[in-house]
Amino acid sequence: MNMVSPDRPTVALIAGPTASGKSALALALAERHRGTIINADSMQVYADLRVLTARPSIEEETRAPHRLFGHVDGADAYSAARWAAEARAEIAQAHAQERLPILVGGTGLYLRTLLDGIAPVPEIAPDIRRAVRAMPVALAHAALALADPPAAARLAPADTLRVARALEVVRSTGRPLAEWQAQRVGGIADAVRLVPLILLPDRDWLGARIDRRFADMVDSGRDEAAALLARTDIPADAPLLRAIGVPELRALMAGEIDTGQAVAAGALASRQYAKRQYTWFRRQPPPEWERTSETEKHSLISLFETKLPQ
Repeated sequence: MNMVSPDRPTVALIAGPTASGKSALALALAERHRGTIINADSMQVYADLRVLTARPSIEEETRAPHRLFGHVDGADAYSAARWAAEARAEIAQAHAQERLPILVGGTGLYLRTLLDGIAPVPEIAPDIRRAVRAMPVALAHAALALADPPAAARLAPADTLRVARALEVVRSTGRPLAEWQAQRVGGIADAVRLVPLILLPDRDWLGARIDRRFADMVDSGRDEAAALLARTDIPADAPLLRAIGVPELRALMAGEIDTGQAVAAGALASRQYAKRQYTWFRRQPPPEWERTSETEKHSLISLFETKLPQ
């Protein structure tokens, strides 16, 4: 994920943990620099939840073009690869319109897939996938130890999703997942001039903001959560059903917990998620990516504008 020559078309990137002020900064930057805001958050792609995923409001969306927000139905499968393909198209369209593409979000996997490319793993044979996903994780891990010992040693025995993925890949393709991951195709890092800014505000400030925001979400997001949970066509393992706020509101509406408990549980889950994001963005992106603890919007805009081409 490297920055390149200034003669390449510019792509701005605003990343960081939830509630760090990314969306407000992106909108302000878009209004000042003829920008198109492109979502890079794995939950904000879904149409069903605007409030609980903190998607921009309808009013905010009228102030600048917003792309890849709320365009996926909650029953549909979605992936980092699909997002990256759609983001590449939106970036190209913005450049064709002489607009500044502004990626904004906190899903590190999405950003890495877009910039560095994705491993060209072939489609998994459906019968193999069904068989592997039906196995108890202990049995799957034991099978992985025989088929791909390095992967089994690297993965926690109880990590159901990663163990299943590694096993289905080696069984379906005959090659370990690590070999596929050593190849990357489709990344745009060498084709653009990336101007990144990672927001890493004070943790106490962030925690207080998360608490306030989730308390508001419980009140204003109840109807959309009820509508989502009333749908019978959404698979039980759909990612959207695990979005922060949905399990808590499900329990609240079922009478299992009261409002105070729902707020406390959701705020705690949000804080834990923010902590994981904070750690990822502090450690994983290249050291030359700008990181800041600044929270004042005008100061952040000024910081960004020193790096944008004149």
